[in-house]
Amino acid sequence: MKSLVVRAQLSEVNKVRRFLKETLRGAEITENDFFKLELALVEICINVIRYAYPEAGGEISIGIRKGRGDVSIEIRDSGVAFDPRSVPRPDIDEIIRLGRRDGLGVYLARTLMDEFRYRREDAQNVLTLVKKIR
Repeated sequence: MKSLVVRAQLSEVNKVRRFLKETLRGAEITENDFFKLELALVEICINVIRYAYPEAGGEISIGIRKGRGDVSIEIRDSGVAFDPRSVPRPDIDEIIRLGRRDGLGVYLARTLMDEFRYRREDAQNVLTLVKKIR
C-alpha cells in the first residue's frame, strides 16, 4: 500500500489527485474507472477538509492499494467522529432546483464505489473505498 499525508486544506487536493494518478500509473485501469476513483476520493477529502476539523486544521492520511481486480483507498482523519454511511440519500431535484453546489459528495462516493466501509479506530475516522477494476 502506498500512502500520503496531507494537511486538511483545499490547497492540498491537487496533491491527492497527483498521488492517485502516480500510484495507479501503469495499472490496467480504464479511464472511466480512474475517473470514478478520483471523483470519490476528492469528494471525501473535501468533506473531511470542510467538516472534520472545526476548531483547527488537521491531517488526512490516504492509503492506496492496487489488488487483483480492484483498487482500495483508505482515508483516515482524526477529526470529529462521523460515519458517512449515515448520510441520507440527497434530494437531487431539490439540489438542482435550489442551485446548490454541495450535498452530493458522500452520495457520489457511495454510488461510484463497489464497497464503502467506515469504522472508528484509535480516535480516527477510517473510510475504505473499493472499486472493482474491469
